Amino acid sequence: MTIRRLFSLVSLPLVASFACSAALAQGGAEQMDRTRLPIADPKPQTYTEIDARKVKPPPRLEVKAPKGAPNVVIVLIDDLGFGAPSTFGGPISMPTLDQLANNGLRYNNFHTTALCSPTRAALKSGRNHHSVNMAFITELATSMPGATGQVPNTAVPLAEILRLNGYATARVRQVA
Repeated sequence: MTIRRLFSLVSLPLVASFACSAALAQGGAEQMDRTRLPIADPKPQTYTEIDARKVKPPPRLEVKAPKGAPNVVIVLIDDLGFGAPSTFGGPISMPTLDQLANNGLRYNNFHTTALCSPTRAALKSGRNHHSVNMAFITELATSMPGATGQVPNTAVPLAEILRLNGYATARVRQVA
């Protein structure tokens, strides 16, 4: 079975974030309601037996990625404009990036801000940088709405959404 790869390139500080599928779903995972996270536990059984030794425990809920779910890779590179790599028609030859992108999907409708912190916050949360309180770089945070530098609990990061859907997630970072 071929697993599609989801690829996105954004101009940001040198950070590589990976969210990889740990395993494909088995059995009844397809019936889970994934419209609300975290996925709800099944309704508990009612037991009438008093002797716990005679009671069979319910099956353990195990959330896995849906069958056929793609691996997700997000690569963030510092000071690299969108049109620079050959992957997106630019003059810089990047064969590994080209190969990765050619085997998957390319999403290119992501809008960066002029600064690293707000762009990273927007990418990680999938929301506008003001709605996650990152109007500027974190060092310039104020007490004003949209600029506190504190991401609200209501803005769930993409990695957490994937984790709650059964993916194994990781983040790798290299600072030069």
